[in-house]
Amino acid sequence: MLGLGAGMGGVLALGPLLAGPAEAAVAAAGAGTAPPGAPDKAKDVYEAIGVRPLINARGTFTILSGSLMLPEVRAAVDAAARQYVHLDELADAVGKRLGELTRSEFGLVSSGCSAALTHATAACVAGGNPDLHIRIPDLTGFEKTEVIIPKHSRNVYEAAVSAVGLKVVEVSTRAELEAAMGPQTALVYIMAGPKVDESEINTKVIAEVAKPKGVPVLVDAAAEILTVPNVHLGYGADLVAYSGGKAIRGPQSAGLLLGREGLVRAAWVQSAPHHGFARGFKVGKEEAMGMLMAVEMWVRRDHDAEYQRWTGWLKDIAGQVSGIPTVTTSIVQPEGLSNRTPSLNVLWDEERLGVSGQTVTDTLYDGEPRIALNPASGDGTTGVSITPYMLTPGDEKVIARELVKLLKNPPEPPEPDKPPTVDVSGDWSLQIKYLAGSSDAHRLRLSQDGATVTGSHTGDFVERKLTGTVSGDTVSVRSTYGEEHGDSLDFTFTGTVKGDAINGELDMGEYLKATWTATRGA
Repeated sequence: MLGLGAGMGGVLALGPLLAGPAEAAVAAAGAGTAPPGAPDKAKDVYEAIGVRPLINARGTFTILSGSLMLPEVRAAVDAAARQYVHLDELADAVGKRLGELTRSEFGLVSSGCSAALTHATAACVAGGNPDLHIRIPDLTGFEKTEVIIPKHSRNVYEAAVSAVGLKVVEVSTRAELEAAMGPQTALVYIMAGPKVDESEINTKVIAEVAKPKGVPVLVDAAAEILTVPNVHLGYGADLVAYSGGKAIRGPQSAGLLLGREGLVRAAWVQSAPHHGFARGFKVGKEEAMGMLMAVEMWVRRDHDAEYQRWTGWLKDIAGQVSGIPTVTTSIVQPEGLSNRTPSLNVLWDEERLGVSGQTVTDTLYDGEPRIALNPASGDGTTGVSITPYMLTPGDEKVIARELVKLLKNPPEPPEPDKPPTVDVSGDWSLQIKYLAGSSDAHRLRLSQDGATVTGSHTGDFVERKLTGTVSGDTVSVRSTYGEEHGDSLDFTFTGTVKGDAINGELDMGEYLKATWTATRGA
C-alpha cells in the first residue's frame, strides 16, 4: 500500500540541492543526530532563551512541535533560502512533482494540514473566481453555502472548514446524506480513521452519492502515513490533506493537499501570496521545497527498517525495566494508518511500588533530562506508554535509564485528599479573568455528597456536565464539551472556599489558564 518501489529510488529531483557542505551535513546527520562529539546546537539555541527541550516519546503532537525534519529536508530548506523564485511558478512545479510522486493529479504545499483544509474548502466554494474569493467568509449571495459532515467525522479540526463561512450540516445515514445534498452543498468533509471505515456512510458510499451531484469529497488524513497510490483518492475522494510535520517528517509548518488538479490549483488561488481571507496562511519557498523533499524521501525511505529499529528500541527499554518487581511489558502494534508506530506499555502494581503511572509521567516531564511519555493502565495496574516514532538514536537509552531510576526509587506520592470542611452545594455566579478580557456569564450548579461533587457548568453559550471533589476547603471541578459538537472545551476550576465565596485558578487546557471568583446565590 505504501508504494515504496525501487523504481522511485533514482528520481530525487532535488539532488543538486544537497551538494557540497549540505551533503556532508546530511551524511553526518544520518538518522537525525549530530556528528559524534559535536555540541548540541539545537539544545543550546533553546536553552539560551530559557526553553527546555525534551525527548518526545509521546507522539507527533503539535504542542510538542510535531516531528523532527529529516536531514535531507533541513538541507533542502537551507538551499531554498539562498535564492529568489516566483511563487506561482514554484507552486506549479512543486504541484506537478508532488502529483508524480504520489500518483495523484496534482499537489499543493500548505502551511499545515489545517490550512490545506481551508484552502480546499475555499476552492470548493469559490473555485478560481476572484469575485467570490475576496468576499469569503461572507457568503451572502453565494450558491455554495453548506458543508456536509457525517456525525462520525465531527471534530475540532473542522473549524478549518467552517472558517470559510459554511453552515455545517450533520448526517448519520445514507438517507440523510442524500436528503442533505443539493445545489447549496459545497463539499463533504471526512475525518479519516476507524469511525468512518466502520460506518454505514464510509468514504466509498459518500463518494457514490456525491459524484453524480458534482459535490467534492475532502478527506482529512493529517496524522496518517502517506499511501501511494493514495487510499482515500482510490475510495473516490476528490481531495486529501496531510500534515507535513508528522509521519512525513517535513517542516512542522507545512502540509499537503493532493487530488483533483482543478480543485488543487483553485486551492492555490485561495492561498497566499494571493490576497483575501487566506493571505495569512503563507508558505515560503523554504517550506515548499522542504515539504517536496520530505515526499521525495518518503518514497525512498526503508519503512520496514525504520519499523524494526523502533521495535528494537522498545525491546531494549523493556529489557532494562523488566527486572523490577511487578513490572510487565508488552509491545502494542498499531491498527489503521494514523500514527502508525508500535508502542511499549510498561505496567506495574501501584501499591507495591508506591507510585502511579501519572506521577512517573509528571516527574519525568518535570525532570532533567525532560522526557514526555503517556500514562497507561491495565487490569488493576498502572504504568506508562512509550512511543518510539519520533525518538532519535540514543533517546531510548536515556528513557530506560531514567525510568529504571524512578521505579527503583520512586518520588513521594501526592498528598492524599483531606476530609471536606466545606459544603459547595448551590448555584454560583462566576467572574473569569482571562489573559485578555473577562466574562461574568458563567454559572456553576453544584451538588455535594461527601467529597464528591456533581452538577453543571453554563458558559457564555453552552452548558456541560461537571464532576469534582472537595478536599479540606479546596474544591476542584471539571467540565468538558466534547468533539461530537465539532469543538473541544475542557475547564478545570480549582479554588479555596470561604463561606459563600470561592477564589482560584482555571485551567483551560490548550487555552491556558485564567483566574476566577465565585459567589453563591448571586
